Amino acid sequence: MLQLQSNFIFPPIKLGYTAGDGKVTQKHLGFYGERNKYIGAITPEPLYMDPGLRELPTQLGIDDDSKIEGLKLLNETIHQNGAKSIAHLNHPGRMANPKIPGNFFWSSTDKACENGGAIPEKMDRGEMIIVIQLFVESAKRAMASGFDLIELQFGHGYLLAQFISPAVNDRDDEYGGSFENRVKFPLEIAKAVREAVNIPIIARISGDEMIPNGFHLVDMIRFSQMLENKRMDAVHVSAGSACSTPPWFFQHMFIPKGKTWEMAGKIKQQLNIPVIFVGKINSEKDIRFIENNYQADYLAIGRALIADPDFVGKYLGKEKGLTRPCLACAEGCLGGVKSGKGLGCVVNPLVNTGLPKVKKDSVTKRYAVVGGGLAGMQAAITLRDRGHDVDLYEKNELGGQFNLAYLPPNKENMKEIIDYFIEEIKVHEPHQVNLIKQEATDEFLKSWNYEMVVMATGAVPAVPPIKGLKEYYWTEFLKDEQLPANQKVLIIGGGLIGLEVASKLVDANNQVVVVEMLSEIARGMEMIEKSMTLKRLKAKNTEIFVNHKVVEINEDQVFIVGEEGKKVIKSVDKIVVATGMNSYVPFKNVGSIPMHFVGDAQKVGKAQDAIHDAYELAINL
Repeated sequence: MLQLQSNFIFPPIKLGYTAGDGKVTQKHLGFYGERNKYIGAITPEPLYMDPGLRELPTQLGIDDDSKIEGLKLLNETIHQNGAKSIAHLNHPGRMANPKIPGNFFWSSTDKACENGGAIPEKMDRGEMIIVIQLFVESAKRAMASGFDLIELQFGHGYLLAQFISPAVNDRDDEYGGSFENRVKFPLEIAKAVREAVNIPIIARISGDEMIPNGFHLVDMIRFSQMLENKRMDAVHVSAGSACSTPPWFFQHMFIPKGKTWEMAGKIKQQLNIPVIFVGKINSEKDIRFIENNYQADYLAIGRALIADPDFVGKYLGKEKGLTRPCLACAEGCLGGVKSGKGLGCVVNPLVNTGLPKVKKDSVTKRYAVVGGGLAGMQAAITLRDRGHDVDLYEKNELGGQFNLAYLPPNKENMKEIIDYFIEEIKVHEPHQVNLIKQEATDEFLKSWNYEMVVMATGAVPAVPPIKGLKEYYWTEFLKDEQLPANQKVLIIGGGLIGLEVASKLVDANNQVVVVEMLSEIARGMEMIEKSMTLKRLKAKNTEIFVNHKVVEINEDQVFIVGEEGKKVIKSVDKIVVATGMNSYVPFKNVGSIPMHFVGDAQKVGKAQDAIHDAYELAINL
């Protein structure tokens, strides 16, 4: 293994920044250039080895020599501050994107992933030889492009894992059946690439597929020892499968932190080569825990470096300032890629937005920000960082309605961004955010003669005009002290808020009924959270009516109307109304003082919208 300037590695995270031609763009250079200080090595996103094997239409490629020039430039950028570069080579097999024209699908099986996707062709020996050659040619191209290391993907439900997994591999030839047969083709890949290049090779594996009939840690210990015998230089231990266990694959906030570390620790005990630890390592406490408990050789830190490019530098004491936290929410990174916009970040407004960094102004001014939610705090902090004095008015708790975001099950870490903003507001040098715990009226603000007023007053629940609707709740049940138990609760509205309230209610043995007017349930939820929440509700026998409207409430009876006519839901104890939000603007002018609106006060949106829009406004005022 190369000597790296630190034991931190940036793992392969999909960006989706090409123009569709697989070539490096300025966006790639900017993204990795921001993260090349103090890091030991950077792994750009997975490089497709054939145009028919793409996971994203905008994925980087290494499939022909036309890509070399751009990859050389990318490597020069990565190397600028001493970091090494790793080429991650992966064949997706049946997990190639079926929506991309021209993609083809080979596998150890002819069965599609149970979560959807194309029906693959069960590979013959000739096709295996083609795949081996693809890996070899791509590895040679990686060397020609200036990469310092190569990483081969043996896990995460991709082609080589499709051979290893007893849940997928249903062959009856020499590449199926026993463990030794199932690992034969992956080991042929390892051997061929090892013989083709003279730079270090990392093997990335899933320590466990996290499904009952898949491969498990005991298998991966044996496989890792075989990889060591094939002269692999390190093993990178993750978990899960893109097909069957996406939350583990993406290390989502809904899965427990530390399981992958435990797997890596047990594999490390059986090997003489370095092991790379990965999986939601997003705090200094995590790093210290892994190093103290497992004596980790290397740590792969990805999303924490998306949220804060100086995460490693701050940990090492070489950069100052608070660390902006990664929430492991997958909303900006995974959600941005899936939507075709490319990787973004909920908490970092500089990722994939083109917005500039804060610069100091030559003249100090005084601003008022009304409202201390995410938008208000971000605006106030950015104005302060520009060198201005800011009065932030918030009569209640800082964080606004985002204080509700961490109350549903498995979302506790969402609180970290509020804690971060609150700590940032306490920083008073050289300028300060002066927190004023009172309501700001137009007359009061006028008397202070501010340069400008930023209205970040958020939104209030929208309540539909339903006959008989008198007593109802909104998000009160997210709080433990107000959570009812053993009751029948009907929720009007099946969007993000409605489903989060439902998820909390079912834990207290409540019978929950959700009525959604549109055809889509859980609008606004990130896709993994949506899948896991709906699975959770189904397991608790939650009734969900889509394309239905509540038309009348008569005591404990709720009448709903759908395509099949009118229905009555009886014995309802409590009603929750979660039918959307409306902007809250208590006043629209402060005399002649210029006024700007931001966050939900301007347009109701998500946390990412609030933070990004507030930053953009504050740097442009």
